[in-house]
Amino acid sequence: MAALLREALGDSLRRVRIEQGRTLRQVSTDARVSLGYLSEIERGQKEASSELLASICGALRVDIGDVVSDAGAAMRRIVPVDARIDPDTRVVIPAPSESGALTAA
Repeated sequence: MAALLREALGDSLRRVRIEQGRTLRQVSTDARVSLGYLSEIERGQKEASSELLASICGALRVDIGDVVSDAGAAMRRIVPVDARIDPDTRVVIPAPSESGALTAA
């Protein structure tokens, strides 16, 4: 199972491609991305930009939201229940100061 988002996204993209019976070469040509780079994305070795992810999803004729949702579901399955944040817990991220540095809360 994927532990990183890029791995989960790659797994999801590969699964869609294989379900469609398409080769890496076919999808890379349609997405206008190199064969090697697409392979690295599918294996979770490279993290695709949102633009590239949209291009790959377009080539696969699949909604980008579905791919991201599938990857999120895969990641939720690997996070131990006791490691999850209590939904009633409020997380506050401090705003940067005028100098750009984070301020202590």
